[in-house]
Amino acid sequence: MSQDLVTFLHARLDEEADLARRCDGDGCGEWTARGHTVDFCQVELSGFHPTIALHAALHDPARVLREVEAKRRVLARHALGPATGDPELPWDNRDDCQYDGETWPCDDLLDLASPYGDHPDYPRRP
Repeated sequence: MSQDLVTFLHARLDEEADLARRCDGDGCGEWTARGHTVDFCQVELSGFHPTIALHAALHDPARVLREVEAKRRVLARHALGPATGDPELPWDNRDDCQYDGETWPCDDLLDLASPYGDHPDYPRRP
């Protein structure tokens, strides 16, 4: 899975950011829900169940872009750090996570990838 996981995650985050940018072409700001209506800035759509309206409003483009950037920072912190030949580490020939020293990909990267487990490009463990 190794580096394929990082490539996969970057591709999914790129897709989400691109879609968010395309949904907010005029930079209008936050989407809001009022009862059965979602205000998408450019237009209000009604007829939603209030719970669905709230769910849609929670995925406004600005919020999605903030979430994508937060996930990119987690990815950057959990980079692959080759442990081979490092006398300070108690193991040999093991790739580790530079952030927490766990076997790479560490649990945090696996957790970031888990929502995409049904994606056809999801890297499977060897």
